[in-house]
Amino acid sequence: MTASSTAPVPSEKGAEVGRRIGVGLMYGLWKPRVLGAWRVPATGPVIYAVNHAHNIDGPMVMGVAPRPTHFLIKKEAFVGPLGRFLTGIGQLKVDRHSTDRAAIGQALGVLADGGVLGIFPEGTRGEGDFASLRAGLAYFAVRSGAPIVPVAVLGSTDRPGRLIKALPPLRSRVDVVFGDPFDAGDGSGRRTRKALDEATERIQKQLTAHLENARRLTGR
Repeated sequence: MTASSTAPVPSEKGAEVGRRIGVGLMYGLWKPRVLGAWRVPATGPVIYAVNHAHNIDGPMVMGVAPRPTHFLIKKEAFVGPLGRFLTGIGQLKVDRHSTDRAAIGQALGVLADGGVLGIFPEGTRGEGDFASLRAGLAYFAVRSGAPIVPVAVLGSTDRPGRLIKALPPLRSRVDVVFGDPFDAGDGSGRRTRKALDEATERIQKQLTAHLENARRLTGR
């Protein structure tokens, strides 16, 4: 747990700089195909729930999304120049192994300011199938009232040509599919443990359905 929950909310201007850098990098190294970006609400707080199978998932979404995004990123990535860069482009450092009140406060601040928060609800990179969700996504959605937009990033990691483990082959196609926004809560405003558990179940069903639809749509 960090010492303070009043860390400043990262600027949207920094996140917009990150988005522009992401556009150049992602379109330079891969061939993104973006589907459904029009579904993202143009204004107001939004939470992207992104599956996590590749190391480029965060930068890819940051680059192709229609709005600047503040991702919750594990604190281990914030080392040296990379850490200063991530902070400069509005990304949020989170300790995954404790109740990081500073990160929670910053994330809620982003949503309170009408910004976009990016979350990998599976916690760590894995199969990217939304099979195991943590309760953090439900907490942010229920607490803020922000709609969740499911995002599926689909690229091949089992083909030859990969230079780095867990990256799609360079210049290969990567599909990013945005789904319809939905509310995680049941409308009661409850924030009890039971309410969050129920919200997590609803979220998992929605995200799994979106991923299945995205795979059918893209042939992945």
